[in-house]
Amino acid sequence: MRTETKETLKTITTATITMQLLKRGVKNTYMRGVRALNPMQVGERMVGVAYTVRFIPMREDLFDLALLGSPENLARRAIEECPAGGVMVIDARGAADCGTYGDILATRLKIRGVEGVVTDGGVRDAVEIGVIGLPSFAAGPAAPASPTEHVPVGLNEPVACGGVAIYPGDIIVGDSDGVVVIPPALADEVARDGAEQDGIENFIQKLVASGRPVIGTYPPDDGIRKEYADWVAAGKPDL
Repeated sequence: MRTETKETLKTITTATITMQLLKRGVKNTYMRGVRALNPMQVGERMVGVAYTVRFIPMREDLFDLALLGSPENLARRAIEECPAGGVMVIDARGAADCGTYGDILATRLKIRGVEGVVTDGGVRDAVEIGVIGLPSFAAGPAAPASPTEHVPVGLNEPVACGGVAIYPGDIIVGDSDGVVVIPPALADEVARDGAEQDGIENFIQKLVASGRPVIGTYPPDDGIRKEYADWVAAGKPDL
């Protein structure tokens, strides 16, 4: 992902991104049941390249708790292998009553420059992770450790998260509305056209707030688009 594209995506809402993808025939991009673990500020956004972790249901006869601290534990390896600028996406099978990571692992990811974590499972130490400041999206907080439900079996391979197919290298964007995935080949044009969409919608929001009716204003026709262009050319004065 180009730096310019990443910086532009940081200014675009996930709502706008889903619309831009819909216009291109890509519909299943919004992760269901996945929300910001801690409140996000207006305009705050997580953007990065997907690095994936896949869990399957636990088989007690094939798992030893001693593996938790072993270099063979894929969940621990992922913490060291997820690249700076990446977003760790965890396929936890939607098991919301079980944690997939906690504050110590979140601290390490933050220090290593990882942009954030997305899981369709639960997360331990939710309040503490908010203090750490690593953007985290999950089904919600959950106290039990991961071995109570599942075991990691794959790194950086196609997974499902929140009902969406995620491939390594996909672009992940998260904000207060949730998380969306962008196919890499579409990232540049989605960023370009999304910025234009957000710009004109912010202008329309100002018009409506000043008393303009929605009908004839939104969605914008050629007249509104000309008003917007004139407003931008004039330096975006107060309306």
